[in-house]
Amino acid sequence: MSVAPADIESSTWRPGSAEHRRLLAQFFLDTHIEYVPEKIRWPALSAAELARLTALPFWQEAVSTENVTSNTVAAAAAIEPDPAVRAAIALQGFEEQRHARLLTALTAHYGIPIEPPPPFTPRALESDFLFAGFGECFDSFFAFGLFALARGSGYFPAGLVRVFEPVMEEEVRHILFFVNWLAARRARLPWWQRPAFRARCAWIILKQVASRVKTARALGKGPQAGAAKTAENFTLTAHQELGAGVTLHRLLRTCLEENDRRMSAYDERLLRPRLVPGIARVLYRLLPAGI
Repeated sequence: MSVAPADIESSTWRPGSAEHRRLLAQFFLDTHIEYVPEKIRWPALSAAELARLTALPFWQEAVSTENVTSNTVAAAAAIEPDPAVRAAIALQGFEEQRHARLLTALTAHYGIPIEPPPPFTPRALESDFLFAGFGECFDSFFAFGLFALARGSGYFPAGLVRVFEPVMEEEVRHILFFVNWLAARRARLPWWQRPAFRARCAWIILKQVASRVKTARALGKGPQAGAAKTAENFTLTAHQELGAGVTLHRLLRTCLEENDRRMSAYDERLLRPRLVPGIARVLYRLLPAGI
């Protein structure tokens, strides 16, 4: 899907401008996908397919993560002064909550045991939103590659892949929205508040990077260490479940390709995520192909 370019004068186009905020809200609202998780007709699986699905160790963490993210994003709409952008954030909160409903419906249908996640109420609305947004930038980037590898390998049946394709497209929209909202938010702050805002973002990014580095280090310590980390950063460890040949080097290449392909469908004037793809490109160049 793509968004037709709006009629915007290039001389007035800058992050945080009225034109930027208008396009940001319009893009997000116009590309919303309608579906109801509780009405999805789940495909029948063979015994082997069902065994592979139920053996994946991250279902509980996935449901818990979506529960926290959906509540965080929904609450963050209150901090946005622009009515159109605020409506887009509220819609993202709905979509995140729908992801949790989708995972709950899947696990219930295929008999995968999970515990209902505890209630979550965000307290520091902007900081929580920033943490969720940067976390989603990391997780979605790896999810794009994992989804492509699973689709190409036949690890999941085609019917199940079709169910989750809209979710992947929503994740593209979410991180595209976040990086543009972030730039607009920073641009509209008084100049004396921007250094503190940048410092807060940098601290959150460092925490997210440290968490991923900790997980990545565990990947080389054998099956038991990898299993111990499946509940933490599951999009980074899940490539191990896809079988031989799916190295971290190959995963990074696929993630980069899929990120570029999916982002290319949207208006080129919207800012693109640079941090996670940039880190991935450096790692891809440094890592030996066999790792």
